[in-house]
Amino acid sequence: MEVKVLGPMEAYEDGVPIVPSAPKQRQILALLALQAPQAVTVPSLMEELWGEDIPRSASPTLQTYVLQLRRRIGAASADPGVRPKDVLATRFGGYLLDVPADRVDAREFERLAQAGRRAFDSGDDFTASELLRTALDLWRGPALVDVPVGPVLELELMRLEEGRMAALEQRIEADLRLGRHAVLLGELRVLVAQHPLHENLCAQLMIALYRCGAAGRALEAHARLSDSLVETLGLNPSPRLQRLHRAVLTGDPALELPDVAARVAAR
Repeated sequence: MEVKVLGPMEAYEDGVPIVPSAPKQRQILALLALQAPQAVTVPSLMEELWGEDIPRSASPTLQTYVLQLRRRIGAASADPGVRPKDVLATRFGGYLLDVPADRVDAREFERLAQAGRRAFDSGDDFTASELLRTALDLWRGPALVDVPVGPVLELELMRLEEGRMAALEQRIEADLRLGRHAVLLGELRVLVAQHPLHENLCAQLMIALYRCGAAGRALEAHARLSDSLVETLGLNPSPRLQRLHRAVLTGDPALELPDVAARVAAR
């Protein structure tokens, strides 16, 4: 089986689509896939489907949904030796989707992002950029965009989105350290427009602009962020961003690539 949740939901058994049309069955399949290969307890599934208003008939209704999912799996399977109960198994007071982690795009994203972070921390910026870019390419749009989201899935989606943004920022940072500032400008301008209160993205845009010889535009980016923060939240930019602003004003050599900064210091 293969399940994709980083965008519109897709699920295949032996290449045959098995995503149900019923909203609650889609929720169950999505939550089981995100937790695979660990089990999801019955109370967690009930909370996802009904929130705090769990009906008396919740237990048999949940069993019916699971049975219908198993039937879809069984109908799609090309291997007569595979039992749907083994794929969507009953375990530990709940249910488990027995699918390898690398067959769920969200889990594969997390694996690649973690490997990219390790490469970044070790100073291997090229490998970090490649791994993080591959991880981010798995996203086909907002996660589970066509699946109703209850309280349990909502937390999962928040975790995934935070992971996506962290991977994106780190990939951009690796590319900046590789001297790709000119290539990054277009992407960073779009990201800053989409996230007008995001200080890290603004800082990365400022550094890219400065290294491209556009210190004035870097200061304009800082001014726009400062205005947005004051108007929206009543806050000033963080001390880190204020230090970056002063560094751009003074032409601090530390803003250059490490090899350039070393030559300036030597002179």
